[in-house]
Amino acid sequence: MHTTPQSPLHQQTSNNIDNSIREYLLVQQLNAAVRAGAAIMKIYKSVDDYDIALKSDHTPITIADRLAHNTIKESLGITRIPILSEEGREMKYEERQHWELFWLVDPLDGTVEFIKGNNEFTVNIALMLNNICISAVVYVPYHHKMYIAERGRGAWVMHDVAPAEEANYTYDDIHSAIEQLPLASAAHTPYRVAVSRSHQTPETHEHIATLRTEHPDLEIIEQGSSYKFCLLAEGAVDYYIRTTTTSEWDTAAGELILSEAGGTTTTYPDGNTLAYNKESLNNPWFVARRV
Repeated sequence: MHTTPQSPLHQQTSNNIDNSIREYLLVQQLNAAVRAGAAIMKIYKSVDDYDIALKSDHTPITIADRLAHNTIKESLGITRIPILSEEGREMKYEERQHWELFWLVDPLDGTVEFIKGNNEFTVNIALMLNNICISAVVYVPYHHKMYIAERGRGAWVMHDVAPAEEANYTYDDIHSAIEQLPLASAAHTPYRVAVSRSHQTPETHEHIATLRTEHPDLEIIEQGSSYKFCLLAEGAVDYYIRTTTTSEWDTAAGELILSEAGGTTTTYPDGNTLAYNKESLNNPWFVARRV
């Protein structure tokens, strides 16, 4: 009788993943992000038509989003772990609410910035166990930077990670080339506040005005995508306020990277933690702090 081979994951107990399996999954996670970055960069500024359409929430989607999604889906297929992706959002809550382990993915975070051509877009992949992120990568393909976090182990950045269709990093490759976050080189003055480049509201500006009472010389950093979380984790900015709708795949990976670098993310204004795999995949407003 023929049986389908199982991934190493299926040998684990329901509430625990041992170190060897975590390392195996991180390798798949990182390589999937680099391959997706290659798919994105093949399209970026190299074709005349991004085949832009509007999704049901009126946000744009391009051919690069679709190619990145398909690349990640193919790359992570070997893990036999379900994927909840921005481009596969039709997954019903009645099914996914029972998922113990799943990938939470934004194949192209910052589609608006991608369309504008300002280089501020990322690939976000979070590994979720019981709705808590335990491993995260945020890849910035234009800048060749890979941000990584493992819950309870730390957060790091890899430099010179060029997009590659056949990326095949090993765990040793990864940990021989990383720099721990935050970075001493990111120390700065004055106080820096990150905001979305394309999604600001009157409440955003009101909150910044309040911050100015304590930090009168604060500097505003406009930035797209989850790269804002990464800049916080580096120590390059101090604060990030978001007063428009985001989705769970926009924040899960970046939040863990920031947390493992010593920072915090809380809902605004009530100060609760962000929850994942809810019936609605939208996040409330939030603030993120470097320390």
